[in-house]
Amino acid sequence: MNELYITATEKNRRSRAIIVMTVLGILIISSFIISMNTGYIRLSPLDVLKTVFGSGTSKQELILFDFRLPRIVISVLIGAGFAVSGAIIQGISRNPLSDPGLLGINAGAGLAVVLYISFYPVNEAAPLFFMPFLALVGAGATAVLIYSLSYRKHYGLMPTRMILVGIAVAAGIGAAMLVLTIRLDPNDYQFVSVWLAGSIWGTNWKFVLALLPWILILLPYSFTKAKVLNALNLGDQLAIGLGARVNRERLGLIAAAVGLAGACVAVGGGIGFVGLIAPHLARRLVGPQHQYLLPASALIGALLLIVADTLARWAFQPTDIPTGIVVAVIGAPYFLYLLAKTR
Repeated sequence: MNELYITATEKNRRSRAIIVMTVLGILIISSFIISMNTGYIRLSPLDVLKTVFGSGTSKQELILFDFRLPRIVISVLIGAGFAVSGAIIQGISRNPLSDPGLLGINAGAGLAVVLYISFYPVNEAAPLFFMPFLALVGAGATAVLIYSLSYRKHYGLMPTRMILVGIAVAAGIGAAMLVLTIRLDPNDYQFVSVWLAGSIWGTNWKFVLALLPWILILLPYSFTKAKVLNALNLGDQLAIGLGARVNRERLGLIAAAVGLAGACVAVGGGIGFVGLIAPHLARRLVGPQHQYLLPASALIGALLLIVADTLARWAFQPTDIPTGIVVAVIGAPYFLYLLAKTR
């Protein structure tokens, strides 16, 4: 009887997850279409359709294919990457308030990129494709520092200590970045300031190609580790009893989370809260099991960022505001709500 009940419950969870992810997919497609029509120079749905099928004017093709589509695709990729990174970190730390931005991983990646921007023009092809690697180094070094300061031999990874250490490390990195930006020339300073606020600044397909391999490799890897994350959520002792190689699996998952966050920061700047909000919303919709939570988080993150970027382009036309500001307006109240609910 118990086995039948468990089987029925699992079927219900799977059905619910499929319905939720189908709805999210439809919302993403709808937002994608609306975003193609939104901007200072408006393209009607008919103009977009004509341009997609090759019947648009040269101006419409330039606007759609060279500016809007790359930015929209980058928004989807960055949203999914940040969301899955946050879901992994929350699963590893067993702390619902963890995310790459709060723990300082985004700041570490940002510091490496700011150092890079200080010496190289970002529009050249070779430096552009090198940026995610450099961001990975910065994010990885920060993650190692936070992990080493949060881990205790007889207690393991201490979630509360991890958040406190991450906040302190992020504050220190923020101070270092402030010193670096003061030394930049005015043009670079303006660019870095907007970028640190979370600007989808890559508006051509080179930026898509620089980010895409990281997403295509690390997202599927993360999805295959869903059962490992489920085991780690039970605690190290129970996970070991279930046959999980805890230390090796945790390091692999941390590397995936850091890689996703670093690559997204390299292209999208300091966009915060996506890695915090998306897993929480996904957990409410599909439950805590990571085989459903990770893909649902990716879809919610993609939807959140594409909507935020569309609002950023639409709200104060003809001026674009950084997408990270719109996300922060949404995310900060939700973060305070989570703090109030967390015991």
